[in-house]
Amino acid sequence: MNYITKAILIATFFSSISANLFSQNDTIAKPDSILLKQIEKQLNNSQTSPSPIQVRTAPSTLPDISVIGDFQGSYKNNVKRNFDAGINEAELSLQSVVDPYARADFFFTLGKDPTTGKFTEDLEEGYLTTLSLPAHLQLKVGKFKSAMGRINPVHSHALPFISLPDAYESYFGEGIDDEGVSLSWLIPNSLFYQELVVQVTDGPIDNPSFSRSVGNTYLELVHLKNFFDLSPNATLELGFSGITGHNFYDLRTNIAAMDLTYKWKPVQFNTYQSFTWQSEAYFSNADTLNHKTVNSFGMYSFINFQFSKRMFFTGMYSYTNKPYSASTIENSYSVTIGWYATEFQKLEIEGKTTSSNMGKEQNQILLRWIFVIGTHGAHQY
Repeated sequence: MNYITKAILIATFFSSISANLFSQNDTIAKPDSILLKQIEKQLNNSQTSPSPIQVRTAPSTLPDISVIGDFQGSYKNNVKRNFDAGINEAELSLQSVVDPYARADFFFTLGKDPTTGKFTEDLEEGYLTTLSLPAHLQLKVGKFKSAMGRINPVHSHALPFISLPDAYESYFGEGIDDEGVSLSWLIPNSLFYQELVVQVTDGPIDNPSFSRSVGNTYLELVHLKNFFDLSPNATLELGFSGITGHNFYDLRTNIAAMDLTYKWKPVQFNTYQSFTWQSEAYFSNADTLNHKTVNSFGMYSFINFQFSKRMFFTGMYSYTNKPYSASTIENSYSVTIGWYATEFQKLEIEGKTTSSNMGKEQNQILLRWIFVIGTHGAHQY
């Protein structure tokens, strides 16, 4: 046997051995892999997601709490102290649902007395409102802002101007917030929104038109609100108010009021553009001494235009008599520029001029910085 034949025989022998070994390994590996897959499948089936931890929690009993700061600076030409600046007012609000049947709202203010410079505290509003009365009724009891027109129910820091309209101040001062009962009825109407509000209160202590009676004469108010959706971008509100109550002469004052508000806020650009035109008129009938009756009139009208995401322009005109002097005539014009940084902070500057047939012309420049900490609910639309 030559060397070539021996080499072929040796190679054939080792190749057969290696083939047998590899075939044995495959027969062993296949059962092992199948067994491994079965084990993995069983493990996956046995693993269940852990049940979530059950934590017993009661509804929060803490109310929504916020503090609103109102910093103001001013220049006035008709006073001895022309320049002034400081915290004008701080407001603490506590608001919460009591239970499924009622909610409570409290607003405490710390205001600066312009004559003494000292801060005095006051309960601006504190009332309970029902949430589940039948027949579209809602009852409010406590101390609250009267539902007269558009300005009175709103807190001053939420208004788009700094100084109140002269017509409003002539008849209602800083506003009517009084203690008593308020009942509102959402009138069933498929064509437009209608709400009727009837209020009976004790009567304000400090007000140009009304005073609190020591007898059984109360401040009575009726307000009818009519709200129309003109389009997806525009709304119109028309309101009528009637107020009657005790005055300084121990007689009676009656005021009829009308308000009209048009709002345009395009759906596509609602955060960048908006327009509001709002007007109110007051017709006063006041009984005075010697059976004399004084009929007087006041009105204001303003436009508020949003021309960018954070910038607003407000222009206002006001005409007014006085509650007990129809011969007094005041005209005022004001312009306000507002920069709304966020819903928690805004900065406004206002220029205003007022002329009267009873005195010199008054000019003023006002600066207001409003800032909010905490949770503060939105004001009415």
